[in-house]
Amino acid sequence: MSRAVRGAPRNGSPDNGGLPGLGGWAGRDGQDRLDGAEPDGAQPDGAGPEATDPEAVARQICLKMLTTAPRTRAQLAAALDRRGVPAEAADSVLERFAEVQLIDDGMFARAWVESRHHGRGLARRALAAELRQRGVEADDIKEAVGGLGPEQEYATARALVDRRLAGTRSLAKPVRFRRLMGVLARKGYPEALAYRVVREALEYEPPGSDFGADTDDLS
Repeated sequence: MSRAVRGAPRNGSPDNGGLPGLGGWAGRDGQDRLDGAEPDGAQPDGAGPEATDPEAVARQICLKMLTTAPRTRAQLAAALDRRGVPAEAADSVLERFAEVQLIDDGMFARAWVESRHHGRGLARRALAAELRQRGVEADDIKEAVGGLGPEQEYATARALVDRRLAGTRSLAKPVRFRRLMGVLARKGYPEALAYRVVREALEYEPPGSDFGADTDDLS
């Protein structure tokens, strides 16, 4: 089992459609509360005898954060480090939380992939990068993104392009091609896959078809 990560970076807040089975802790257009940002009130007020016990302080911080949203071990470790909790106390509390499955990076990673792929259309490469930023270990990342096969990635990329075809129809074909390629690039799709998807979508676009004008990400 991994040790607490001291000094892990505090991450930004990407858009998120909400993780299935995790109580809707992430808002669709609001700040993503799964990014490690600490909720208001997470700072112990220093009152009471428990404030003199580093492990009690660590438990209080972790429980308050986990009540708001699931967190990775690295995110909790970084919060404890910022609060000045000694490394030994932090490690002890994090080990115990992992034992009782209050922390489960593998589950976090699988739920993250499920939400961000199906909800936002992110490719495996982008998902792996997001999980690395949150301190998830390589084995857990590999297992989580490994569930997305090439066929699934292709289907998702094609759906993203199809939804945006109508919004580009007034443009010259080379411009349409570049913009649709840009949509997939920003979602983390490899260039070869993106090229294939966009080429096929434009080549087989039915005359006068209307997939619904969705101009997201076309600027």
